[in-house]
Amino acid sequence: MLEGFKLKKKTFQKQVAGLLAMLLLLSLFTGFSSVSAEEDTLGVNADAAILVDAETGRVLYAKNPDEVLGIASMTKMMTEYLLLEAIKEGRVKWEQEYSVSDYVYSVSQDTALSNVPLRKDGTYTIRELYEAMTIYSANGATIAIAETIAGSEASFVKMMTDKANEFGLENFKFVNSSGLNNHDLKGMHTVGSEEEENVMSARATATLAFHLLNDYPEVLETTSIPTKSFRAGTDDEIKMDNWNWMLPELVFKYEGVDGLKTGTTDFAGYCFTSTAKRNGDRYITVVMNAKGEGGSGSYKSRFDETKKMLDYAFSNFTKEEVLKKNYQIKNNKTLPVNKGKEDQVKIQTKSAIELVNKKGEKDNYKPVLVLDEKLLNEDGELTAPIKKGTKVGYMKLETKDGAPIQFLDGKSPQVDVIAAEGVEKANWFVLSMRAIGGFFGDVWGSVSSTIKGWF
Repeated sequence: MLEGFKLKKKTFQKQVAGLLAMLLLLSLFTGFSSVSAEEDTLGVNADAAILVDAETGRVLYAKNPDEVLGIASMTKMMTEYLLLEAIKEGRVKWEQEYSVSDYVYSVSQDTALSNVPLRKDGTYTIRELYEAMTIYSANGATIAIAETIAGSEASFVKMMTDKANEFGLENFKFVNSSGLNNHDLKGMHTVGSEEEENVMSARATATLAFHLLNDYPEVLETTSIPTKSFRAGTDDEIKMDNWNWMLPELVFKYEGVDGLKTGTTDFAGYCFTSTAKRNGDRYITVVMNAKGEGGSGSYKSRFDETKKMLDYAFSNFTKEEVLKKNYQIKNNKTLPVNKGKEDQVKIQTKSAIELVNKKGEKDNYKPVLVLDEKLLNEDGELTAPIKKGTKVGYMKLETKDGAPIQFLDGKSPQVDVIAAEGVEKANWFVLSMRAIGGFFGDVWGSVSSTIKGWF
């Protein structure tokens, strides 16, 4: 009877092990979403999506964030970044004039694409081209900017790739500056195949937007313009309506939206990287190949799906101080000191840690102290002298329930831990007396142990 029980137990264990193995194999092929069960109720209807705190890069919601997909004109965020960087460094001037190349002329004349037609014999300032690119997603103007910065679009694509690598982006490939499919470039593309387009993941796209906003916040002065005339007062005047219809003045108006970039191609579908700010809180969202109820994409669908994430962010999250400045962790308020006038030193956090948290979850964190082992001797002591403010390690945060705290850069929130006071080195006399005291203490300890052993 007992043997029969053992046999059934082994059979059950094998069945459980087989089920777990099957689930693991399934996860490898399907890729479990990083959306929690609660957050999945957002029901974002897109191939990929992500919601990020624009100040810290904390990921608040994600659906298939690392799937590589077409980005269409969201590409232009990288072109904007590289232009604003060139302006800052003095390599390009706003009033600098550009003479139209055959390539730019040919693309700019295609009215089936988003464009401001440029004259073959015309000259245009970089500011005019930048506004056409940023407000109206003008493709010819974008290529003109690329040529201005790098000499050719091929060289500019290399700059785009280098900058993406500098940002630590993964899952991306650039083949042009505009985000068009190469077959729309009139046979003049020089990078990639005839049918290639730029691709990125939602996480990489959000990271690009994060750098653009934090390094060059002035981009919002232009991305927030709802409409503007190109070459106003001339025969070439063209009204440029912003493709971001969530701007407060436009049809899908949403309070606080002031950027960033839409994108649409047959390959990429309807995409949008948004940013919005209310009451000091700013968020970034990305939707890729957004779809409506019937399963097909539209201009409206990308704004509807974006609204879901922004509503979720502004209704459920708030910025809070989760670790105070001068915080001392329990049972680790001091470190032992070797050769100092004092035998220990107080340690504390240099500054506070603020996080955007879901409301009511402020207490779901625990501090973890990580000391700089290079500063400690073999007995775990700091060696005097120690200056006040010396960094001795850092404090990081973990959740009490073990859930990961996700950030775009993959790092956990942390703050320096410093010496709260200085400790001078003891003079030779004090050190000698300590050594003598230590010697006799060791001798007495040895004698005491021997005597106890007799009894």
